[in-house]
Amino acid sequence: MNVAEAVGRTLVAAGVDQVFGVVGSGNFHVTNAMVAAGARFVATRHEGGAATMADAYARVRGGVAAVSVHQGCGLTNAMTGIGEAAKSRTPLVVLAAEASQPRSNFAVDQGALAHAVGARSARVTSAADAITQASDAVRLAVHERCTVVLNLPLDVQVQEVPDAERELAAVAPPSPRPAVTPADDEIAALAGILASAERPVLVAGRGARGPGCRAAVEALAERCGALLATSAVARGLFHGNPWSLDVSGGFASPLAAELIEGADVVVGLGCSLTMWTTRHGRLIADDATLVQVDDDPAALGVNRPVHLGVTGDVLLTARRTLGALGDDERRGYRTPGVRAALTDRLRWRDIPYEDEGTRDRIDPRTLSIALDDLLPAERVIGIDSGNFMGHPTMYLSVPDEQGLCFTQAFQSIGLGLATTIGAALARPDRLAVAALGDGGALMSAVELDTVRRLALPMVVVVYNDDAYGAEVHHFGPDGFPLGTVEFPPTDIAAVARGYGFEAVTVRTPADLKAVRDWLVGPRTAPLLVDAKVVREHGSWWLEEAFRGH
Repeated sequence: MNVAEAVGRTLVAAGVDQVFGVVGSGNFHVTNAMVAAGARFVATRHEGGAATMADAYARVRGGVAAVSVHQGCGLTNAMTGIGEAAKSRTPLVVLAAEASQPRSNFAVDQGALAHAVGARSARVTSAADAITQASDAVRLAVHERCTVVLNLPLDVQVQEVPDAERELAAVAPPSPRPAVTPADDEIAALAGILASAERPVLVAGRGARGPGCRAAVEALAERCGALLATSAVARGLFHGNPWSLDVSGGFASPLAAELIEGADVVVGLGCSLTMWTTRHGRLIADDATLVQVDDDPAALGVNRPVHLGVTGDVLLTARRTLGALGDDERRGYRTPGVRAALTDRLRWRDIPYEDEGTRDRIDPRTLSIALDDLLPAERVIGIDSGNFMGHPTMYLSVPDEQGLCFTQAFQSIGLGLATTIGAALARPDRLAVAALGDGGALMSAVELDTVRRLALPMVVVVYNDDAYGAEVHHFGPDGFPLGTVEFPPTDIAAVARGYGFEAVTVRTPADLKAVRDWLVGPRTAPLLVDAKVVREHGSWWLEEAFRGH
């Protein structure tokens, strides 16, 4: 058995059962070995799509996924998706063939590429160590919650592995990442802060999406009278809870922002408290006490100074703090007035607005509300980046924390379609909905073929303003020329039909009848909605976004 086969079989034995990629000469044999060992391989049309599909799949399903790419250019094609995964701390193994000869056209410093975007770099260096090194790459991805580029040199791939079957028989998936137990004095300090709080708010992030976290955090919030919110990536975690504020940050509704600003204690649970989640700190009152809970001590206070940092797993911290608070429930922020306000005006869709739609273009708020009413509640949504993104993110409800896959750590456009494909494969029981801008849709249109080949009953909604709308609304008011960011109209529906989609162009709410018909039909082909949206105004969150540049 050569190294290529041994590495492929090792990865599967170590728990990698899903791999995405584009196969070339350098990764042909190792990918086939993974398939022969039982992994499912999804061939994508571009390596960038493969990396983002794997990222989304791992986020939604849990566990570790893999990407398989050719040496050199195959890896560089995947770098934006790898960068997004690395910034999001997604456990991912990127299996990258590597040129052995410096004079090869494919030769590039692949380790430096990995490090440049925050990924870890590993390498299979010999036949004798191949199985151990491949297994270690999976263990590193799981235990360190990181993206690992595992380089597989061509000259090593063909070497024979001594006693391979015996070594492979000992390979097993790594144990789960150990939960970090918070210190007693930190629990006591947190309990003391919450016991004296009058208007506490708990903000849950990516680290609170694990099994049991919702119930534990809700129990803690009920005991101390706290309102609940999430970062964008954890949206849906408290779906249905009457004291939920939904998302904190730039996407927050006016009422949610008002209540968070009024908090005297804000606790971030598995939440990095970035400028997006805190609106550059403006959501945190000057006299508020800020607490951050994270199982990585290096993350505490990185984005905002905190009064108390607790190093610990969210589930364990919530449970132990609840125990330290005693049995008396406090009213805190949970007053009748707050309850009534949350019922009446928390959701963006409940806030009155003047519909700016015309005969030719639909208001994105009207479009999003109508889609929210039409689409099944059991859905998983992938969002691309751009001026439009706040509308589907906040107007389309999600059933739980797995209902929204938000690949925005790198703020790249063009990732939304691949994100939704990965999420759809992870949750085949739900209707997958991709919300894209026209820029991101056309950038990633090649993966429409992947949707069609996989026979995914997906709805792709394109918020089409014929422009890079974020730049139009950022630079336009100052009188700058916009010819570089505006484009002639494109019939994206026609493009989708060419890939085998059903497609409809939507200019008015009446045009959405085609969506309703598709939903009640057999759904034998995916559906693309080319929604021509009004383009006169920037989104409410846009000014916030550009402050972060």
